[in-house]
Amino acid sequence: MGTHRVISTSDEPFRDRTEAGHLLARELESYRGPGTTVLGIPRGGVVVAAEVARALDADLDIVLARKIGAPGNPEAAIGAISEDGRLFIDKSLASYVRADSPYIESEKRRQMARIKELAGEFRAIRPKVPLAGRTVIVTDDGVATGATMRAAAWAARHENPHKVILAIPVAPAEAIESLAEDADEVVCLRVPPYFAAVGQFYMEFGQTSNEEVKAILEEASRKQRA
Repeated sequence: MGTHRVISTSDEPFRDRTEAGHLLARELESYRGPGTTVLGIPRGGVVVAAEVARALDADLDIVLARKIGAPGNPEAAIGAISEDGRLFIDKSLASYVRADSPYIESEKRRQMARIKELAGEFRAIRPKVPLAGRTVIVTDDGVATGATMRAAAWAARHENPHKVILAIPVAPAEAIESLAEDADEVVCLRVPPYFAAVGQFYMEFGQTSNEEVKAILEEASRKQRA
């Protein structure tokens, strides 16, 4: 189990995702450098990740892992499937929620189809960055249950990185404590006393489009080529 570091219990909203990324980068300064890769969870998390990567002079990529949800409760992750098709299942959780092999296989196919759809949109612009031996920072624009972030952490861990850091602008306390089991460190800027939804902590929280994500990835690819 890793550590978790909460910067504030403030409920003050961020101006937008760019500001959240800028403030996160300040707390991640010790990971600066070319040995670090920042992974954004599409779509809003890619905006946050781009700001973190820019501030830390780190590589930027997306993470296309998808969670395998429990029967009747798809938001509760019992496992994850990574972009290359590798499947991780928490066997004790799967048994507890009675997720049998046919159910898991069906969910694997469904989530893999979604990953391939997203990869078709994004990977022609930004080929996947290998994570073996690197410090990996996974980020999003916020966490509610933590299931999607957990899926991303599991997928990153399967690639044998040096460290996995989960960097989150805002989340409820119970999610942070739970996610610390899946990472070397969890850093969260704000854990407010009352949490209803991620969007309540942003003054600007419009939907991020695929075109915006593509533009961010194109910029990252140009930087790498240069």
